[in-house]
Amino acid sequence: MRVVVADDAVLIREGLVRLLEEFGCEVVATVGDGDALVEAVAEHKPDVSVVDVRMPPSFTDEGLRAAVEARRRVPGAPVLILSQYVEVSYADDLLADARGAVGYLLKDRVVDVDEFLEGLRRVAAGGTVFDPQVVSQLMVRRRKDDPLAQLTPREREVLGLMAEGKSNPAIGRQLVISDGAVEKHIRSIFNKLGLYAEDSDQHRRVLAVLAYLRS
Repeated sequence: MRVVVADDAVLIREGLVRLLEEFGCEVVATVGDGDALVEAVAEHKPDVSVVDVRMPPSFTDEGLRAAVEARRRVPGAPVLILSQYVEVSYADDLLADARGAVGYLLKDRVVDVDEFLEGLRRVAAGGTVFDPQVVSQLMVRRRKDDPLAQLTPREREVLGLMAEGKSNPAIGRQLVISDGAVEKHIRSIFNKLGLYAEDSDQHRRVLAVLAYLRS
């Protein structure tokens, strides 16, 4: 994978570069502010960008805003937000289109390198991966016209785990149900959300997760 790393903290940035290169990724650019991120994505068109939320000059949400702008300049550019903070101010903009290829993980909750790399690959491939705390914060803003109102409690559980980037077997293990039961729930979710078989299962999975996160 070709990766852009955006983080104003030099030690964290260089640590990420070494980790990614150790596992065979090519880091095509490292930047420390939002404007530089947008330019790097436009120039290199990486397979994925790893982006901190709080960067100069105000250290609030520059990373998120830059990620949104980068995806406007390069439509669908894969972005994995990696931050210490849950910042939802620009989350709707980041999730606004149906292309997927977005993720949001919290630095202090990433305890497994393989899990982080799997999340990175998932985003690069057009999927989604969100930390449960981020999902919880997004769900606080649930609208009254909830498009997920038809889902059963179990289907909501399954969809929430899909949003975290979990595979069907992982969902089955966590909920203590069979792979067949997981597949049945997912088919029901697709049908209730109007996501029919003419689209690939991976695309329908992304669309279902985006509907969940935007609801």
